[in-house]
Formats: sequence, C-alpha cells, structure tokens
Amino acid sequence: MYKKSVQGWLKHLDFMILDVVCLWISFTLAFNMRHGSLDVLANSLYRDMMWSLALMDIVVIFFFDSLKNVLKRGSYQEFVMTVKQTGLITLCSVFYLFTFKEADSYSRLVLGYTAVLYLLLSYVLRCLWKNCLRKYFGGAEKRSLLIVTVSDIVDTVIDNIKNKNYGDYFVTGVCILDKKAKGRVIDGVTVVADEDDLVEYVCREWVDEVFINILESEPYPAELLDKFIEMGVVVHMKLAKSQNLLGKKQFVEHLGTYTVLTTSINSVSRRQIILKRMLDILGGLAGCIITGILCIFVGPAIYIQSPGPIFFKQTRVGKNGKLFQMYKFRSMYMDAEERKAELMKENRVQDGMMFKLDFDPRIIGSKKLPDGTVKKGVGNFIRDWSLDEFPQFLNVLKGDMSLVGVRDIIGTTRENSSIYAACVA
Repeated sequence: MYKKSVQGWLKHLDFMILDVVCLWISFTLAFNMRHGSLDVLANSLYRDMMWSLALMDIVVIFFFDSLKNVLKRGSYQEFVMTVKQTGLITLCSVFYLFTFKEADSYSRLVLGYTAVLYLLLSYVLRCLWKNCLRKYFGGAEKRSLLIVTVSDIVDTVIDNIKNKNYGDYFVTGVCILDKKAKGRVIDGVTVVADEDDLVEYVCREWVDEVFINILESEPYPAELLDKFIEMGVVVHMKLAKSQNLLGKKQFVEHLGTYTVLTTSINSVSRRQIILKRMLDILGGLAGCIITGILCIFVGPAIYIQSPGPIFFKQTRVGKNGKLFQMYKFRSMYMDAEERKAELMKENRVQDGMMFKLDFDPRIIGSKKLPDGTVKKGVGNFIRDWSLDEFPQFLNVLKGDMSLVGVRDIIGTTRENSSIYAACVA
C-alpha cells in the first residue's frame, strides 16, 4: 500500500504542476484584462499574490485530496471537482487579502476574472491531459495485479481490467478458482495458478495487488483474502461480495468498470507517505554525496588490487516479490561467484541457508599467511566499516529502498553503526 500511494502521488505530480501553471496563466490574463499589462511581477501586491496563489493551490490539492482518482473521473465529475477547487482557491485568496489588509488595493475584477479563467482553462487541460495519459501511459511504474475469478466470467473480467485501468496496473496473470486451467492463455493473460497453489504463487512472484471477482453463487473466500492481507498484498474485492476482512484500512474505489472495496493491512495517511518520501529523498541525496566522496578514496583502492568495476550490482527481492538492482562497493574479486562452489565445504553455516567462512580468500587483499594468521586487505576494511553499503543510498533515492533507522554492525576491530534501508520496491 505504501508503494501504491507513493506512485499515486508521483503520478499526480504532473496534474499538480499543470494546475499551478493554469492558475498563473489565468491570473496573468486577468491582470492584463484589468490593467492592460502582462507585467504582473512589476507590481509588488500582485507579484506576492501570484506566488501565494501557487501555494494555495498546492495546499488545497493536498488537504482536500482534489486529485484523488483523477484518471478515473468522468467529464461531469471532473467539472464538479474543478468548480470545488476554484471555489476553495478563491476563498483562500479573499482570506489572504483581508488577513494582510490588502483587500482595498486589490482589484475585485482581477479576482473574478482569475476564477472564471482558471475554471475553464484547468478543466479543459485536465481533460486533455487525462486523455493523453489514458492513451499513452504505461511502463515501469505500473503495479502488478493478479486477477482471481471463475471460469464463467473470466473473459469479461480480463477485458474490463486490461482496457479500462488507464495504465495503472500491469496484469501479471489470472487464477480461475473453479477450474484447472494453469498454463492457458486468455485474451493475452496467462492462467498462472489454480486454487491449490494460488497462495504459493503470490508468495513467490511479484504481486502488488489482487482483484477478486466471483459470482454471487460462489462461496465467499474469506480465508484466502485474509492470507493475502497478512502477506501485505492489497486486496480489491467486488463490492457485492465484500464482508469483514482483516485489513485495518478499507475504502471504496473503482477498478476498471467495477466498484470495489480495497483492503490493506497497512494504515498510513497520504501526508505521512509524502513526508516519508521527502525524508528518503533528502537522506538519499546526502548519502549519495557521501558515497561520491568515499568513491574518490575507495574506488582507486579497489581497482589497484582488483581491476574491474568499482561497484557491485546484485538482483534483490523487494516488496511483494518485485526484483530490483541493489548497488554496493565491490569488496570481492571478480571471480568470487565462480569460486563459491569450491569453498562450499568450508561453509560454517550447517544448513546451507547462508554462506559464511572463517577465512574468505575471495575478499580483495585478504591473505592467509604461512603461520595461519589472516592478513586483511581493502575488501575487509570496506566490509568491517560497512562502506560497501553506501551506494545503496542510490536505491533509496530511486525508491527501490527506504530508510528505516540505524542498526549496529559489529566489526572485527571496533563497533560501528550504519543506516539501515529496507526494500520497498
């Protein structure tokens, strides 16, 4: 749910910018209609008002959730929301003028012209931009959606979700509960699981959200839904079938042509999500600067002892099974993976779930002397002081990971600590 909300706000950022631009254009034209000039910035009163209007617009969008379901709203709903947005900004403008005692000097015609022009311009451009997004939007930022349904309506459900989700989702597959059809392709979507292995599939693969649409005659899959929610997967249930679920957060929205009850075990407000993402961006920028400084010293040390890339890239599993590339400073020789098999017999973790050696010759500069003592190299220094973790701030900046606190790292020479980032891809 966290990732979904963050993506929603990032996707709506274009609408927010478009709205502010429409407001500025309307204000400039209104000023020209009243005063016969486009040079708004030359007048201190109107210059201050221009910047205040942008702030008012953002505040209204933020606190009144004006862009919620913006891609799913019809023409009439969009007009109603635009009228509401215009009215709120006009009221904020009046309040601003009276608070700062500027009402007598400010033209009421400019205020009225701005409201009318903004209403028309914003409505037209929102509709045009939505049409463009619905036609061309898609790609990496989509959320993966698994459809769970029954054989009688599977074609209709797939068609509705594929053609009317406006690029919000990537349909990862479908599960038919009342029929063994695994491997079959329906309207370009593969049946990826049957009822027996559905939970296992969701655990194993990248699934952000699940949409369940079954007939009224079918039994309500309460246990199945509860398992999905416990795994942190967002569940959309066709409203007519919805009952009490485990999720703490429930709200009604639209998915394709269906009205659904969306349930998630997470409970976090949009404001908290935005503040958290801002913290991640600031922390990621600071971390990337530190990484750049470290690279000046660590990079040559790595390359001199082991020519090759300075950074190590590894595929990791993020939230809901989504894969992403995690970055580190390289602390091992280039052939480390090839040498792992021959060293497996020395693994001190008996069950084989982890790979730990008392002496790992794959670490850059690490050597065992004739007397049995280990001479540490630059790779050991990087690992002991957790310097290899710093490039992960790039993952934080990209949104693959999120800062969640500080953890203690026990090195061989002294205790130190590092920032801990959790996977949120």
